[in-house]
Amino acid sequence: MSVTSVNSENFKQEVLENEGKVLVDFYADWCGPCKMMSPVIDKIAEEVDGVKVCKLNVDDAQDIAVEYNVMSIPTIMVFEKGEVKEKFVGVTSKDELLSALK
Repeated sequence: MSVTSVNSENFKQEVLENEGKVLVDFYADWCGPCKMMSPVIDKIAEEVDGVKVCKLNVDDAQDIAVEYNVMSIPTIMVFEKGEVKEKFVGVTSKDELLSALK
């Protein structure tokens, strides 16, 4: 599955209304650590069935970043049935993220 871009307009539909697990990468184009995480996020999207993987640019959706208290990036959250179940701040290993998706 490919990575879905989310923003203020489609966040509710794509993430909050999804019944399954959704991994959301809060990032910015100028962020070095975010660029390091991008291939990891892409691999998870390709390899893990049954999980929707989304990317949200905090510069384009500041309202969502504020609502979820994103203070530094990258921040990666795992949502399930519209609720945050796991939160990772900073560069995170693929294994840590995969364990949160089980």
